[in-house]
Amino acid sequence: MFISLEELKLHRIQVKKTYEVGALDYHSDDFRQIGALNVEATAELLGSEIRIWGHLGTRLEAVCDRCLRPVELPAETDFDLAYRPIESIAREEEVEISPDELEVGFYAGEGIDLADVVTEQVNLFMPMKVVCRADCRGLCPVCGTDLNVTSCRCRTVASDSPFASLLGG
Repeated sequence: MFISLEELKLHRIQVKKTYEVGALDYHSDDFRQIGALNVEATAELLGSEIRIWGHLGTRLEAVCDRCLRPVELPAETDFDLAYRPIESIAREEEVEISPDELEVGFYAGEGIDLADVVTEQVNLFMPMKVVCRADCRGLCPVCGTDLNVTSCRCRTVASDSPFASLLGG
């Protein structure tokens, strides 16, 4: 759905949209959408700035960074965003931006595609490190056994580690 400047000049836009699995490209192999993504949002024009706020919810699947098992993540998040026309900063010379401008996005053309806003918000929702549970023990670095399921009989030699000196030995 395209949020156009022309329509925003007339009135606020209320959006209630569902994106089915596979409808959006997140440009990431780190996770995938496994449930419908529901978005409720409002957009308005404040001068030349487009403000969009609302809520989105879906279910995502990623891989645990410790044990490599699939992890389902419920993704529920509110957002409140401001976009200015790219022309407002497009200059040849370098320009220092103020701290207030760090929270502002930019748009080019006659409006903003809601799908772009939604994919950005889902990407920002994803944690830097995905773990299936806080006490996940991961995989044995020698044999690859899932230490959450069973213990292995590998003997790791501490001196082989570049961190061996930190053990205090």
